[in-house]
Amino acid sequence: MGPVENPVNNKEYRIPGEAKEMLKSLASKWEDIDDANSLWVIPLKGAMTNEVFQIKWPTKTQNMSRKVVVRIYGEGVEVFFDRDTEILTFEFMSKQGQGPRLLGRFSNGRIEEFIHARTLSASDLHDPDISALIAAKMKEFHGLEMPGPKDVSLWHRLRNWLKTAKSLCTPEEAKDFRLDSIEDEISLIEKELSGDQSIGFCHNDLQYGNIMVDEKTRSITIIDYEYASYNPIAFDIANHFCEMTADYHTDTPHILDYSKYPGLEERQRFLHIYLSSSGGLPSDIELEQLLENVEKYKLASHLFWGLWGIISEHVNEIDFDYMEYARQRFEQYCLRKPALLGSSGPPLM
Repeated sequence: MGPVENPVNNKEYRIPGEAKEMLKSLASKWEDIDDANSLWVIPLKGAMTNEVFQIKWPTKTQNMSRKVVVRIYGEGVEVFFDRDTEILTFEFMSKQGQGPRLLGRFSNGRIEEFIHARTLSASDLHDPDISALIAAKMKEFHGLEMPGPKDVSLWHRLRNWLKTAKSLCTPEEAKDFRLDSIEDEISLIEKELSGDQSIGFCHNDLQYGNIMVDEKTRSITIIDYEYASYNPIAFDIANHFCEMTADYHTDTPHILDYSKYPGLEERQRFLHIYLSSSGGLPSDIELEQLLENVEKYKLASHLFWGLWGIISEHVNEIDFDYMEYARQRFEQYCLRKPALLGSSGPPLM
């Protein structure tokens, strides 16, 4: 999530030997590279599921270089998604011109085309012009016709993650997070939103680090499809709004600032652009219904990433305070639930 360049000394030893051979073979086919062995490895900061590296070679043209991206899959993260399905999604998106091309696969990762565009920063999500581009791109993304069944994954995934979290947690952690009560919370939200039939192909992790903008053409590219699946479109939008509270490139990347959650006017503007981007103007009723659903799906987003945080603490070695992140998401769930669902009950935390 959210990789940005972090120049350091060459760390070629961190790239698996199998991947190195593929990189050198790839570079040997480019006529503008003198030495395929002279590759440089630059870790990209901000990733929380995989290790991501920029690989570059100097070319015969002064101050120019060839670049690719190497993604090394995180240990244990297969509990969150099926890697084979993610690869198929990646290849499909590439064929649709929606993301980077797949250049090669090795046993625990892959090599991707380097996109010559800027990865967004946390503040970009609040820029009205960039936000408008994202809204239109989301509408396009949700309309993609992916091969295979179009079943909603949200509720099944939440219950699977809850089961996994319970199996990994200590009794003290399970009690602290009240995991025994989460099943009822999932069922409550699912029942509340059972009438929502607006389903599309969703990214499910649309934070700023997974969005790139071409500064010249102003075109948006959405990347990293590990969590992508068919889901209610309002869940995907709610998740994006929640990500406006995060900045994963600070000294405390796990800390969320909910004062940055978009206000009513900002949410209305985003949804109006989303609904009108494919032609025609939305009715007031259509806009209000989507606005209401998005706010309710915000609760599902808090449970989704709260459970993700608990599991990640036990399976992922990336330096990130997953438990504190989970705690914040569950706290927000408890704070927002009474107003959004008109119900209270015992708090999760």
